[in-house]
Amino acid sequence: MSTAAGADDAELLAAHVAGDSDAFNELVRRHRDRLWAVALRTTCDPEEAADALQDALVSAFRRAETFRGDAQVTTWLHRIVVNACLDRLRRRGARPTDPLPEDEDRAAVLAVADASDSVAEAGERRVDVLAALRQISAEQRAAIALVDMEGYSVDEAARILDCAPGTVKSRCSRGRRELAALLEQYRPDSVADRAAPAVSHFGHGTGNPASASHVQPPSVLADDRPPNPPTTRHGGASS
Repeated sequence: MSTAAGADDAELLAAHVAGDSDAFNELVRRHRDRLWAVALRTTCDPEEAADALQDALVSAFRRAETFRGDAQVTTWLHRIVVNACLDRLRRRGARPTDPLPEDEDRAAVLAVADASDSVAEAGERRVDVLAALRQISAEQRAAIALVDMEGYSVDEAARILDCAPGTVKSRCSRGRRELAALLEQYRPDSVADRAAPAVSHFGHGTGNPASASHVQPPSVLADDRPPNPPTTRHGGASS
């Protein structure tokens, strides 16, 4: 009988290692939206984010028995996702090379759900932040995504990123300064008042992929199954 219902994250991971076929699906269902949000904000590219998230979930599926229990399962999962994102970005270059989209193109990056002025303004800020995020380093993006957008503490982000808390603070500080300068190019008349709120408002704490992009990753958010799971868990996992 499945132990997925009512189990905490650590119990789900242990059940998965023990052979419960539903446990990992439930773990992914609980956290996939937030993992997707971090992947998207770290890569600033829906296709790269979807591929990185798929790589990460397959890796977590196969490596579940290596979880030592010295951190929360969510910390472990986020670390795998962020590492997968950074690996993909490093393979293609430290920064995206595409130029910033023009105003009319940036409007298509994020969907604005409501036509009211307040929602429209929030949508415009999110579009600006996403465009600016593409121009700072991947390491700075990951730190800002975790601390400013997802609400993790500096210590929690440091555990996820496997670095010192001081490094997280430095990356966030430098990244915020670069973002403020970039956002000033879009809205010079209001950047001092809007830069920091725009970063924190960009899907902060929601874990909702709709707040980050209208593009959904294939086979990751569509259902409760991990993408392309291997057929064996122990030793020689199939590809």
